[in-house]
Order: sequence, then structure tokens, then C-alpha cells
Amino acid sequence: MSNYVTPILTTDRLTLRPLTRSDADDLYAVFSDPAVMRYWSAEPWTSVASAEKAISQALDAYRDASEVRFGVELAQSGILVGTVNLHHFFGQNRRCELGYALGSAWWGKGYATEALSAALDYGFHELRLNRVEADIDPRNAASAAVLERLGFRK
Repeated sequence: MSNYVTPILTTDRLTLRPLTRSDADDLYAVFSDPAVMRYWSAEPWTSVASAEKAISQALDAYRDASEVRFGVELAQSGILVGTVNLHHFFGQNRRCELGYALGSAWWGKGYATEALSAALDYGFHELRLNRVEADIDPRNAASAAVLERLGFRK
């Protein structure tokens, strides 16, 4: 068992928080969108059962404290618009991987940069990580641009 607890983080416009079972419909809306899933190595979800399964996996990760999984919600409305995950931790060299998705209706508004910045700040300062890696499809120029703005290198 590790010590990776998912806290609640806030930014000017967002709240990053643990997922709950009540997030199933909003999470399904994100991951059933073909535009969101275009560069993923999985097909868009076809039923809310996929969201329920993902939430169950997140709840398991919270219980065993093996990953940090955030639901990203708009602070003003409380709508869940995406996810950010710090996962595949390697304790020996204090590194992990970063995963994220944002519903296409919220692209181009700076939300991804804002959410990732908060999660990375938590990872480097609170979890004392040395390195965070992100694996993206090389055709996903928008995601690459977000990561480059945050200091990632190819």
C-alpha cells in the first residue's frame, strides 16, 4: 500500500476532487464523445455502465491509495467536465504517469492547462515527485501544446 491520497484541489475556475458514483452520467458524456476518444487506444464508451466501472476502479484506487484520480468540475456549476490521473507510481525514482481527458465542449478555454497545473503542483510539492511522464498520440497537437506549455519535453 502506498500513500497516494486524492485530495480536493481548487483553482480559480475548477475543483479537482475524487470521483463519486453520482458522476456516472457526466463521466459517460466525456468518454462517449468520439472527439475526446479520437486519440485514445480505446473506443468511445457506448453505455453508462462503462462510466460506472471506471468509477468503481477509481474507488478501489482510493481505498488502496495506489493512484491519484481527480474528477475535474467547473467550480461555478459543479458539472464534471473531465478527469486527471496521476498513476503508475514508481517509488524508487519518485515518478509517475499523467493521464487526462476533457469533454470537447470545454476545449480551448484553458481548463486542461489549469487542471493539469494544479495536479502537477500537488504531485511535485506534496507527493515529492521527481518526474511525471505523459503518453499521448503524436497526432494530438492540442494535447502536445498543453503539455509543452506546462514544461513537458518530447
